[in-house]
Amino acid sequence: MEARTREYLEGRFGDYYRSVDASLPPAPERREWGYIPWSAGGTTMIRHQSLLDVGDLGDFLHRTAPRHVYFSSARFDDPGAGTMEEKGWRDADLVFDLDADHLPGVDPEETSYADMLAACKDALVRLLDFLDDDFAFEETQVVFSGGRGYHVHVRDESVRHLDSEARREIVDYVRAIDLDVDGLIETASVRGTTRRVLRRRGGWGARVHDRLLELAATLREMDEASALERLQELQGIGEGRAKTIYGQLRHNFDAIREGNVEAGGPGTRILVDALAAEAMREETAPIDEPVTTDTKRLIRLPESLHGGSGLCVRSLDRDDVDSFEPLVDAIPDRFRGRDIKIEVTDPGPTEFGGDSFTLSGGPQSVEECLGVFLMTRGRAEKVRE
Repeated sequence: MEARTREYLEGRFGDYYRSVDASLPPAPERREWGYIPWSAGGTTMIRHQSLLDVGDLGDFLHRTAPRHVYFSSARFDDPGAGTMEEKGWRDADLVFDLDADHLPGVDPEETSYADMLAACKDALVRLLDFLDDDFAFEETQVVFSGGRGYHVHVRDESVRHLDSEARREIVDYVRAIDLDVDGLIETASVRGTTRRVLRRRGGWGARVHDRLLELAATLREMDEASALERLQELQGIGEGRAKTIYGQLRHNFDAIREGNVEAGGPGTRILVDALAAEAMREETAPIDEPVTTDTKRLIRLPESLHGGSGLCVRSLDRDDVDSFEPLVDAIPDRFRGRDIKIEVTDPGPTEFGGDSFTLSGGPQSVEECLGVFLMTRGRAEKVRE
């Protein structure tokens, strides 16, 4: 990035921060603060700052116009101390990070930015299902990172004192790492008899049971040939087993609906294993483990600007997640309504502001929000007006 471009962006970031109120996390005076300025290279972080060092956050952001702004997930006795030992750790939010670069099936070299963001929002919805249904967390904040993904901050008192190992267990559960399928089955007494049944009250057992019911209902509506074909799509089920399972589903539906994995013989258990494998492929949330297990992590400040996109780090109401479109809703109003001149250095397909178009190389006059987006992403430089 050329010096003229950095200077322009620094000035416009400062104008943005003059026009917005800083969004403070709970207990901001107990958190460490850090930022990256618009220096050449743009990777040197200034950290170990407290609010006492920073002063009024809004004024600080306007004066320094940083490229990136962070605060710690942890609360400390002395957040401005120079070492972690001196800070005196108290507790920390539980933070989940979803980054499109780490999603299964997403190749950053081949997948468009817009498609990466869409895939990441699908993963976010799955993660929120876990946090609501399996953990019932109450104090959560959903944030678009401004870049390639989302953060979810959990601030329930019950999790703030967890160490890294306990947080890793939560990661393993959400990602279904080493999930014990046998552990999803319990022994129950039903009308004087002992049965092996799926745990249906929640968690992965309920997910597998829901899939079992849905599949059974679907197969009962199909002709036999189509039903057998569907069963053979599942892991470990060939033609012979498919015929056995199909017969069991037709004649033992009530028992299977009750979660009985022994109904009709071994075929039902084989089906449960296959559906568990399918659920683990399709329903896990691919969260970034190092972020969640780190009890002192620096995380982006909501309503700050992301220096790699020019988009807002946007805090979202839970009801707005489904309809949220990052490349529309995270565009700063401050950068709308006027055109600027840029030199496009990386032409090609672009999706922004709800439109898809192809950029030509060379000098262009574009709306400022698009120009800022292209410059921060390394696709353009600022030219003299």
